[in-house]
Amino acid sequence: MAAAPAVLPELPALPAWAGDLVAAARESAEDAGRAIELARAAGTRLPQPGAGQTAVRWAVLAAVAEVNLTAARVLEAHSDALAILHEAGQPPPEGSWGVFAAEAAPHRLAAREDGGQVTLSGVKPWCSLGGSLDAALVTAHAGQQRRLYRVSLRHPSVTADPPGRWIARGLRSVTSAPVRFDATPAAPVGAPGWYLTRPGFAWGGMGVAACWHGGARGLAAALRRASARRSGELSDLHVGITGAALHGSQAVLAQAAALIDAGQAAGRAGETLALQVRAVAAGAAETVLRQTGHALGPAPLAFDEDHARRVADLELYVRQHHAERDLAALGRALLAAAAPEAR
Repeated sequence: MAAAPAVLPELPALPAWAGDLVAAARESAEDAGRAIELARAAGTRLPQPGAGQTAVRWAVLAAVAEVNLTAARVLEAHSDALAILHEAGQPPPEGSWGVFAAEAAPHRLAAREDGGQVTLSGVKPWCSLGGSLDAALVTAHAGQQRRLYRVSLRHPSVTADPPGRWIARGLRSVTSAPVRFDATPAAPVGAPGWYLTRPGFAWGGMGVAACWHGGARGLAAALRRASARRSGELSDLHVGITGAALHGSQAVLAQAAALIDAGQAAGRAGETLALQVRAVAAGAAETVLRQTGHALGPAPLAFDEDHARRVADLELYVRQHHAERDLAALGRALLAAAAPEAR
């Protein structure tokens, strides 16, 4: 008798405590200050990735994103910082945290060690809420390698540029601007190069994909509500296309969470899995954005504040996926994995 086919896992139901978090996120709208408070309160309650409840972690992130992408964006970054410190064997910190790892010429942040003391000097670009958070994990150049450091953003040597150039219509209050460090005391987290090579780097990238999935799920729910008041095959078509896309992104997220917890998503396997999951989730989000726009037309974008904000937020957030560049990286990874089979 043939064995029964394996059943793909699903994202689980939310833990009891998450209901209040989702309700508060729904009410916080675009208030970044409230989002920071929610992240500070909920960050330590999220299960650590790879500890057996990765799917629960992602289900909570997706549920928050479904009602408010501003709150999800802040919670994801704060909880990712806590997960990185946990992975490094460091205790959970107080306050609100971000992760600043972007690089952009001509900015450069350099680390200097003198007598066992480390300081950071230079400019770090793309620091989301750098003037509002308490602390951050920051990558800096230590010789020929990049290394991760924990640093207080409240130290007097730290200056956050005003977000004057932040003109985004999406995630409007989660402003990003350069932060300047002037011999700022810092503490290393992990060895040189550890930040990019640790298993949690890929896992964190998939946590972002869970937020994309949640944001798209919220938009699809608005489409279903509008379509329920209409009739005809076109309405059915749009709902069907978005439903299929979201089923796919939920399935890959659930399966990836199971692989992580089973110890099967480290090294190159984890890197390839992250590229696949992010590609599917980003594709699903873009499908939902497209079909919702086609189905509902300009009216909700012009007259419905919640809908217009959700569309703008998701369009900006999903651009953390680098589109064809990330798909090319996935192709290289798949070809490299298949190379031994070709011999």
